[in-house]
Amino acid sequence: MQHLTVIAASPMFCHDESTTGPAGMSDTALRLDLPATIAHRGLSALAPENTLAAVRAAHAAGHHWVELDVQLLGDGTPVIWHDAGVRRCSNGRGKLNQLTWDSASRLDVGRWFDRAFSDERMATLDAMLALLAELGMGLNLEMKVNRGRDVDALVERVLPDAMQALPAERLLVSSFDMTALNAVRRLAPDPQHLALGLLYKKLPRDWEDNAARLEAFSLHLDWQRLKLTQAQEVAASPYRLLCYTVNDAKAYRRLCEWGVDAVISDDPGQLTR
Repeated sequence: MQHLTVIAASPMFCHDESTTGPAGMSDTALRLDLPATIAHRGLSALAPENTLAAVRAAHAAGHHWVELDVQLLGDGTPVIWHDAGVRRCSNGRGKLNQLTWDSASRLDVGRWFDRAFSDERMATLDAMLALLAELGMGLNLEMKVNRGRDVDALVERVLPDAMQALPAERLLVSSFDMTALNAVRRLAPDPQHLALGLLYKKLPRDWEDNAARLEAFSLHLDWQRLKLTQAQEVAASPYRLLCYTVNDAKAYRRLCEWGVDAVISDDPGQLTR
């Protein structure tokens, strides 16, 4: 698995060794073992997304970090899931906030992808964290806030378990939702104990103010909306720059040249062949 090194005095590129903390930060700052490529929702090109099977597939393929989404069911159970509903990735229908764990656990969340994954079940946060800890993998955990959901309840239920299960150097929490990011930082105020990532579709004008206020570790941007000047601006800052969802090898090489630190991909192995 490729890892990257960032040296504060040099331009940032995709490299092959372990990272340090953000450029310009002190030697006592949190150091993440962040690779140059992260498997999106597990190895979602080869297994059903956000499942234990997808994480096992990522590990088997030599990928050391995964990006996953977490939400709450209607009964408050935290599960690894992206959509507001279950129709796209299961044999059921309905909204996540209307399901209990008893009903959600009966869904087949693998057969839609391939018959080989028939009877795959929705993963609870606890089960996923246990697997990641067992495999020694890193996690970019996105606090997924769909419309009408209780942000504080999500953060308060999820964050302590995630921080207890994984060491700080193998956990990066991110979100598009600023309320969620604020709640995360309130619960984990020390940036040396928790790395925080700001998710954006495109870089906003106030990104530096937000990143400084939240003592963020990284910015996560849609690579298709990223401009060279923006990449250079972030690369010159104290913050890591991650891009999603990069599935094209040429685009990956260009982003590395632009100073992007890491990319999130459905199939990271295709990017470096």
